[in-house]
Amino acid sequence: MPKSKFKKFATVKKIISPSDPRLSSAQEKLERQKKRQAERLAPVEAPKVQSTMFFSHNEALGPPYRIIVDTNFINHSIQRKLDLVQSMMDCLLAKCTPCISDCVLAELEKLGPKYRIALRIAKDPRFERIHCMHKGTYADDCICNIVAKDPVYIVATNDRDLKRRLRKIPGVPIMYIGGRTARRYNIERLPEALGAPRT
Repeated sequence: MPKSKFKKFATVKKIISPSDPRLSSAQEKLERQKKRQAERLAPVEAPKVQSTMFFSHNEALGPPYRIIVDTNFINHSIQRKLDLVQSMMDCLLAKCTPCISDCVLAELEKLGPKYRIALRIAKDPRFERIHCMHKGTYADDCICNIVAKDPVYIVATNDRDLKRRLRKIPGVPIMYIGGRTARRYNIERLPEALGAPRT
């Protein structure tokens, strides 16, 4: 039989549709490569360090010390039955003003009735309030921002992650409660000339 000259019914040329996953993956790869190249070529802006800083020491610090207190520092102090203000003064041998940010207070309020003693201590009139103007109530970010803008504070915390972040900011001394059985505060990155205890 001779072949018919007519086209087969319902035959269509195969064309890749724009929503085909093979096309999108190729486009995503190109976009990723462009982003990587842009990141490599982008200028890196290092944060400006104030002239009062000398290596890890901050010459702007001096008595009376202003100490920003973190949530877990208050909790650890309660567990070890330490009076915050008196223990700070014993550690630094100078007058100390504990400071607390709105974010730390909000964090304590969120923790509920279990932490009511810590909240009562935080609302003590001897504590200086630092008002926050940013969105959210994440205390670690708040403390890092305060200290980076105005390095006249010592930060009291037992949080490892926050300590790691604070060590990247030059000239910020960190107060902590040393060891599991220790019943006194310790301080790091504060020179002995400014009152740091000899270890």
